[in-house]
Amino acid sequence: MVIIVGAGCFGLSTAYHLLKRGATSITILDRSPVLPAPEAASTDINKIVRSSYADEFYSKFARAALAQWKDRSEWGECYRESGVLVLLSGKGSYGDLALANDNALGARTVILQAGSTNVVPSDPSSPGLPAALRNLLKDRFGYINQDGGWVHSSRAIEMMMDKVKNLGGNIVPGKTVASLIKDQTGRTIGVECTDGSEYKGDCVVLAAGAWTASAFPELNLEDKCVATAQIVGKIQLTPEEAEFHHADPAYLDLDSGYYMFPPNDQNVIKCAIHAAGFTHRPTSTSASTPVFPALSSQSGEKSHGEGQFETAVPRAALQEIRECLARTYPDLADKPWAGTRMCWYTDSVDEDWIIGFHPREPGVMLATAGSGHALKFLPNIGSLVADAIEGKMDAELVKKFAFDRAKNDIPLSRPGKEVSELDLGDLVGAD
Repeated sequence: MVIIVGAGCFGLSTAYHLLKRGATSITILDRSPVLPAPEAASTDINKIVRSSYADEFYSKFARAALAQWKDRSEWGECYRESGVLVLLSGKGSYGDLALANDNALGARTVILQAGSTNVVPSDPSSPGLPAALRNLLKDRFGYINQDGGWVHSSRAIEMMMDKVKNLGGNIVPGKTVASLIKDQTGRTIGVECTDGSEYKGDCVVLAAGAWTASAFPELNLEDKCVATAQIVGKIQLTPEEAEFHHADPAYLDLDSGYYMFPPNDQNVIKCAIHAAGFTHRPTSTSASTPVFPALSSQSGEKSHGEGQFETAVPRAALQEIRECLARTYPDLADKPWAGTRMCWYTDSVDEDWIIGFHPREPGVMLATAGSGHALKFLPNIGSLVADAIEGKMDAELVKKFAFDRAKNDIPLSRPGKEVSELDLGDLVGAD
């Protein structure tokens, strides 16, 4: 029997792959009484799906995920192939390494030169550059990976929950794990929840996302799995504005960290900055812990619609997003915010995931440190955790994802940015 703590991307995908391999007793516990958990990073209107990575492993793994996302018999209309525009800055940058990997793996890429009005080189099968994007390329160049796009993440999580249930998995909401249960030898054999209930098994998988380090202080995870708040803003477009931006690709500027999506079905554009983010440490010695400041206009209540969980956010961060929006799409520069949110990640120091047994806690499998790039792998990320549990993971990947590994030397996608502590006294909402 396998106990999985966390019904998010890692936890659900792990359960799915174990069940597909013949496991018969899988239980997933989640602290949220409502699933998908409104506060989870994966519960959102969209996430970018790209194979544009400086690390060849993730490029290959993302292309494998893309092949599954495109299977509508499995994922319906969750995935939208809008293309992903990556701005470039010069030889050796993260983007340039990503372009090299995309080309080597056969991705459909088109180079966009500064001042372009059409794709280069000319290709009769390639569309012209959307008018809305021409402002971006006045003095920048980049490339579009036409194989990428975005996924409706909340809907995808719901679908994966159904897949797990249909395979016989047991998902139990409203179960906050208080401690690990150990046998006489010190091996972890289960968990005890705050309501006194116990769940025992052969393996405990910790896939609790941004709560992983703070929920299990005895494991000393805080230096390896840092919970960071990323700031998101949403803008409601008119039908006419949405039509103008309908053909836009997802957009990623790895120099500034700014990224944004084309309009979704509700004509909403989401934008954010891929940055080091903010921490929240209740004491100087505690692990960073997610916090969700209520919007003043909601009298302490947060909206819990589909992918619409909202919070107050740091004023300066929202202003920075506004400035990036003005440089990117001047026609939207003065549009009011329709929503704001703190999206909590779990970051490792080198952006590699942590997947493997805890070196000092037999029976505890870590499946965490998504580092802002796990949801796109929902269809296949659990196969890695299942491999680790079964002792089948490739030796190089065991080292790559080990808890106590040496930091890799691949360029970070968020270079030059420092983590800041949240100032809870200077937060704002969309209004």
